[in-house]
Amino acid sequence: MAQRVSPLLLGLLALPLLLVVPAYAQSQVSLIPKPTLVEMHQGAYVFPSATPLAAFDAFTDVADLLYDHPSVNFMAVERIKSHKRIPETGVRLVQARDGDRLAKDAYRLVVDTSGIVITAHQAPAMINGILTVLQLAYTQPDGRRLPAMVIEDKPRFGYRGLHLDVSRHFYPLPFLKKFVDLMALYKFNTFHWHLADGAGWRLEINKYPKLTQKAAWRTHAGWKEWMHNGQRYLPMGEPNASGGYYTQAEARQLVAYAARKGITIIPEIEIPGHSEEVLAVYPELSCTGEPYRHNTFCIGNEATSTFFEDVLTEIIAIFPSEYIHIGGGEVDKAAWAACDKCKARVEQSGLDSIDALQRYAVGRIDSFLRIHGRKSLGWDETMDEGAPGTTIMSRHGGTTGLNAATAGHDVVMTPDKHLSFDQYQSDPRTQPEAAGGYIPLSAVYAYEPIPAGLAADKVKHILGAQGNIWTAYMPTTEQVEYMAFPRALALAEVAWSDPARRDWDDFNKRLQRHYQLLQRWNVNYCRPSYAVGIDVDFNADTLTNTITLATEQSAPGIRYTTDGQEPDAGSALYSKPIELAVPATINAAFFVDSGRVGPIATAKADIHKAIGKNITYQTVWDESFPAQQDSTLLNGQKGGALATDGQWQGFVNNVDVTIDFQRREAIKSVAIDFLQDPSANGYLPGDVTVLLSDNGKNFREAGTVRTETPTTDMFREVKTYAFNFDAVQTARYVRVVATNARNALLLTDEVVVY
Repeated sequence: MAQRVSPLLLGLLALPLLLVVPAYAQSQVSLIPKPTLVEMHQGAYVFPSATPLAAFDAFTDVADLLYDHPSVNFMAVERIKSHKRIPETGVRLVQARDGDRLAKDAYRLVVDTSGIVITAHQAPAMINGILTVLQLAYTQPDGRRLPAMVIEDKPRFGYRGLHLDVSRHFYPLPFLKKFVDLMALYKFNTFHWHLADGAGWRLEINKYPKLTQKAAWRTHAGWKEWMHNGQRYLPMGEPNASGGYYTQAEARQLVAYAARKGITIIPEIEIPGHSEEVLAVYPELSCTGEPYRHNTFCIGNEATSTFFEDVLTEIIAIFPSEYIHIGGGEVDKAAWAACDKCKARVEQSGLDSIDALQRYAVGRIDSFLRIHGRKSLGWDETMDEGAPGTTIMSRHGGTTGLNAATAGHDVVMTPDKHLSFDQYQSDPRTQPEAAGGYIPLSAVYAYEPIPAGLAADKVKHILGAQGNIWTAYMPTTEQVEYMAFPRALALAEVAWSDPARRDWDDFNKRLQRHYQLLQRWNVNYCRPSYAVGIDVDFNADTLTNTITLATEQSAPGIRYTTDGQEPDAGSALYSKPIELAVPATINAAFFVDSGRVGPIATAKADIHKAIGKNITYQTVWDESFPAQQDSTLLNGQKGGALATDGQWQGFVNNVDVTIDFQRREAIKSVAIDFLQDPSANGYLPGDVTVLLSDNGKNFREAGTVRTETPTTDMFREVKTYAFNFDAVQTARYVRVVATNARNALLLTDEVVVY
């Protein structure tokens, strides 16, 4: 017989009739994003073959979401007329009262042996509670059985978004619905739909049919091939035409589909720049009146303003979102400056610059939207500090977001360096071609949307965070999934959960259950890598190295050696950091069932004779990469996976440093590492030379190593330039010179001398 619990008790946070289970048992639930409170109890609820479903009037519509449950059949929704008449079994959606001590945007989910009660004040919060039930169904061993628990939860930010660029590659409507489904399961509430850019116009506009008859179709399917072969468009129906578009009926269908799951769709039409596709079919709107000459509308032409307003009128009729994204980035100001009509417009309006003209153009669009009860959303370039109230989507990092929020703008944080999911997420040599950069899962999880230094009274202007999926290198839906997941799950927790409760190890543990969910949804996610990362931390006080080994795997399986030999199934199994008091070469790899399934990683744990010695810089480091300043190259610490990890020191000229041992030393070898990371404009030197001296004035060359890596190689790598002398050398001074062959950054971390 089901245990009876009064409706009042079910509405309270503490349930004395249910016994709290030990903390170790809480691993039964692995929710992402992490709830504010999860309290596990003894017992469980097993859904009957036909599960009763009841709801207060405010929630009868959203109750429909429960029919998406993958393993439970629900009965028709029964209307709950008052708190005194709440059914005693099944799933009940309850209207919160003041006595429930529940925030307006929060929900409380209680599971006991009689069923499930979700309590909330508002429909959006109730939807979040229902989505928690659905996520549990996909991550529990048996979706028909839920352990007894109390969950209380609310979002940190009101804006939790993902962006998808369908201009550079077109994706069919069924995929977009699947994408929305996955967003909802992880409590994203905003889908930023990038519908029009130079690579293709994707939304039907009745007044301008050429936008989809021609501007939606390219000569090449691949964006990269199209970019390198004339960037031309073809009429729909031509044999080589590649692309597609969404009818207004399809767009409305997706809007309704997303709204049912608590997701708002914000459309983006990129104006006034990145408009090649429009100007190719309506050249009268361009600066020159000719197609293919510039990517920017002629703002001096009234026909342009009419076009904007006509298009936005149809968009407003399709999308009920508060915001309409107008782009505004990367405007071709040189084209405007060369445009007689634009110059005339500047003069007629009393404007004093092309920048002022851009502000005028964006301001006119913003005014039009406000007249129609909407707000404009734009990239950083649309920010005008003199007009607080404009909402900014900040791609240019924390400083830009800080400045915008400080000036009174509402801001959505979406920095390229942290949340652009078109960048590599693992070793580029093992990955499909991407846009460059390096944003692993852990870096997404570590992101903090509130910019450092933002005044407390301005924090309210940070609306939330968004991941951007620019699809130039994603020709298929499978590749979109690969680049988005599981990084989107890390962002989901960043945008939802209290930062004080976020913990990478805990997240990674919970994530393991969610691979099952992604598999059930047939998502082509990026699998966790078997590659081993080796971190060597030198302690100058004890003259020891602490070696930490890690992979993206959650189960143990790393085996290692410290004698330079390749690891095998009989090598030591890593379980905790290793401390070494002597120099060593560490080799490590991941094993499954005695078989090596990943590459062998190698690192040197150096305790060399130059640590802590005096060093003179003939060329100074660049202030953007100071690392540990003049202690960097002799502190015993090597650089890690990121150019910005604090150990890579950057030089815009040659590297030229001299180490003084204070007396003559026997020298057997010298080595120095350089990092090639194109995303940081860091490239390998042309050559590296070691010179020796007894007096610090007269140096003799001891050897030169030239770089053999092709200059076209755009992959990230660390290269060691090693000098092993056939005969022991004696010298007081060791000088290392590396030439800057590409007029870029030289990034180095340590001069190792034995």
